[in-house]
Amino acid sequence: MHVTNNELEVAKLDTGVPHTARIWNYLLGGKDNFAADRAVGEQILVGQPALAENARLSRAFLTRVVRYLATEAGVRQFLDIGTGLPTADNTHEVAQEAAPDSRIVYVDNDPLVLSHARALLTSRPEGMTAYIDADMRDTKRVLSEARGTLDFTEPVAVLFMGVLGHVKDDSDAQLIVKTVMDGMPSGSYLAMCDGTDKTDEVVEAARIWNMSAVPQYHLRSEARLAQFFDGLEFVEPGLVSVTNWRPAAKVHEIDQYGAVGRKP
Repeated sequence: MHVTNNELEVAKLDTGVPHTARIWNYLLGGKDNFAADRAVGEQILVGQPALAENARLSRAFLTRVVRYLATEAGVRQFLDIGTGLPTADNTHEVAQEAAPDSRIVYVDNDPLVLSHARALLTSRPEGMTAYIDADMRDTKRVLSEARGTLDFTEPVAVLFMGVLGHVKDDSDAQLIVKTVMDGMPSGSYLAMCDGTDKTDEVVEAARIWNMSAVPQYHLRSEARLAQFFDGLEFVEPGLVSVTNWRPAAKVHEIDQYGAVGRKP
């Protein structure tokens, strides 16, 4: 087990302030949340009762993407930026089930995620996992510390799952992605998903979320999400509702869109 830059100790938490990672954990049915997080989650569910199911469907997209990358694409290195709290089917579990020698680096700056990071570091002996306590905006640090575990001369799958919406300005968010992908070799992949502004219900849920929780979350249109893949080659079926991305069975669409792109 390898830890990057930080001793894994329980960080001081402000449990009275709702936090997006913990609200999402509550919607996923997890237990790593507090009363303030649950209150916001319940308020959102009043207007959008399907959101809890949508959170699980979004998580299933991560599972399918990682499995595809580890099997069909043959990737053995994963950089999961903004990983959130540990839950079922974490990136390293899915990747190492398919390829035990996979190496995974998780990045997050939530103190509760840090306090649970040992759950993210249960690597199979053939592979390795690491955790970087850093803000995704600090791309220089993320890339520098990730090199302690990953070989940037070999393809890397970079994951931004539901986190780029925390960056309000499109150009700032695109710069984060571009800087990270510029550091990756040919044959690497970008996988991401985020909420769209297609329905009034989701827009209202985001409004309630942003009244109380930190950091805030900003929805984007499909066209704006597509810009994150500029210069990359979409893997079929391209940018779609996450439930339509290579599903095992047909499920209704949700207002969370995602895609996988390959760096030429």
